[in-house]
Amino acid sequence: MTHIRALVVADEESKYIWDYFDRSKFSGIDVILACGDLKPAYLSFLTTMVAAPLLYVHGNHDGRMLTHPPEGCDNLETKMHVIRGVRFLGFGGANSRAPKPFHYTDREVARQVTRRMQEISFHGGFDVLVTHTPAFGLGDGQDAFHTGFIAYRSLLDLYKPSYHFHGHQHLNYGSTKRVIKYGDTVIYNAYGYSVLDLAIKVRPRRRISYIKARYEWSRTYGKQPEPRSAG
Repeated sequence: MTHIRALVVADEESKYIWDYFDRSKFSGIDVILACGDLKPAYLSFLTTMVAAPLLYVHGNHDGRMLTHPPEGCDNLETKMHVIRGVRFLGFGGANSRAPKPFHYTDREVARQVTRRMQEISFHGGFDVLVTHTPAFGLGDGQDAFHTGFIAYRSLLDLYKPSYHFHGHQHLNYGSTKRVIKYGDTVIYNAYGYSVLDLAIKVRPRRRISYIKARYEWSRTYGKQPEPRSAG
């Protein structure tokens, strides 16, 4: 069992952190996980002041990061990261057909997953999934724009990671829950900020056949229900 202390953030910058930063409150942080819709300057501030690596994904309001990415931070959408043996995989964006940066349909997200299947198979899976939008039916909303991605649910079904962190679904939306248990996976809504002590059963990192990984991914995704239409 590997224990990691994580600061997880999403959707809203904390005035407490930004205006009244107290280093003692964030001692022992091993990693910062940013789940989208946060200012680049805020992310750069966090990784500098907390002195821990920051792994991020884009939210649907993060078009500014195309020209001004956060300094000193690592984009999980381009590369998996391994910290103390724990494998972190990430995807960004929200469910929408609008032609804006980081707006995707479920089919587009499925193609994103397919393109990274070689990386996933090389690492033998992953332990922590970081996304902006929730998985379909697991902490998402009923309106089209807040509908979760079936592609993420398929990843949870296939690889059974220890944790899935997401944003997008603000806790003040009413029925939104902070924590959901789905099989072996703890799903955590990262809205605002939280300091968490994670216990992760790190499995042996055995490579998976790429052909087998692609086949199992396609089969798992094909068994999922049809997504609701996005607006």
